[in-house]
Amino acid sequence: MIIAGVESMHHPMMIITQKITSLAFEIHDGMFRKDEELTPSQRGLAVRRMPSLLEYVSYTCNFMGILAGPLCSYKDYITFIEGRPSHMSQSSENGKEEPQRERADPSPNAAVTEKLLVCGLSLLFHLTISNMLPVEYNIDEHFQATASWPAKATYLYVSLLAARPKYYFAWTLADAINNAAGFGFRGYDRNGVARWDLISNLRIQQIEMSTSFKMFLDNWNIQTALWLKRVCYERATFSPTTQTFFLSAIWHGVYPGYYLTFLTGVLMTLAARAVRSNFRHYFIEPPQLKLFYDIITWAATQITISYTVVPFVLLSIKPSFTFYSSWYYCLHICSILVLLLLPVKKSPRGKSTQENVPLSWAKKFDERENSLGQNSFSTTNNVCNQNQDAASRHSSLTQ
Repeated sequence: MIIAGVESMHHPMMIITQKITSLAFEIHDGMFRKDEELTPSQRGLAVRRMPSLLEYVSYTCNFMGILAGPLCSYKDYITFIEGRPSHMSQSSENGKEEPQRERADPSPNAAVTEKLLVCGLSLLFHLTISNMLPVEYNIDEHFQATASWPAKATYLYVSLLAARPKYYFAWTLADAINNAAGFGFRGYDRNGVARWDLISNLRIQQIEMSTSFKMFLDNWNIQTALWLKRVCYERATFSPTTQTFFLSAIWHGVYPGYYLTFLTGVLMTLAARAVRSNFRHYFIEPPQLKLFYDIITWAATQITISYTVVPFVLLSIKPSFTFYSSWYYCLHICSILVLLLLPVKKSPRGKSTQENVPLSWAKKFDERENSLGQNSFSTTNNVCNQNQDAASRHSSLTQ
């Protein structure tokens, strides 16, 4: 109960930290750096004037996201709060972007209802099944002494699967609250269906069906991944992957389990990328071989993710090491051997693919939205730039 209370007080601080640091870098990019020094996403998010005190407090402390977020960019928030329509483009069948006429945001009722249904199911699962499958049982002495390896692996996966619905509930509810207030509309997909996922934090189906470490991270806590990418990974001068995981651990808090999880995550991320880049192309064809590969990699991914995050749930150092000792640190050892033995492929910029692992979940998220022609960066940037241009012309005329 004490830990739960501390965690509930901790979350608003985590969200406000994200917003303050994000806005600080966006102002720095917009007012103190040249455009040619910025990446496309940095250029799109750059804030070109200092926000007023009211705008700053409204962005950091608004009621919709003060408790559980999710994080949004300052430009997206200001576009919403000022009631400006979104300038959207839509991908045509030939892949080219076609501009759409301005139109009012559609009703969020359907999206909110769907997300509240997901919240209800997640909460029900958490209150019933989750309590029957405690993660702590993985370090039970009797279980460790009597269970076979297949039983240990199965319970590890099932217990961590049962631990996820509380996150599904909190993040989906936070998304639904923002949508109910009218915030979160991204535009329309190719079929003309309204998309209310501008600040969505997870994709449950993709998480549970992940066939790679990368795919899992692509769809888990998306907005935090984007924040880590923007404030750390893109700006790190050396070892960006390690620095980013370390920042993530510090941001989560002081429990030793966080640091064990994220240090393990560095190894697993680099090793998984090395294995995938060296072997996946052998299993693309025929379809039967690819299906076999997908099944094997799904099982391996789920066990690896579960193994990595056990300390995150246990929190303390002693039970975390007890768990890893019961597994003989096998996945740590395998990851180190993979990094030592597999060839390191070079990226076009000369960096190894293992160190050039982006916060891949964030990169893929950005690329997916760009391919649909509905990236919120460009949407809000277009609106803000037009207003800034108009203000500049007005200023020059008055002078």
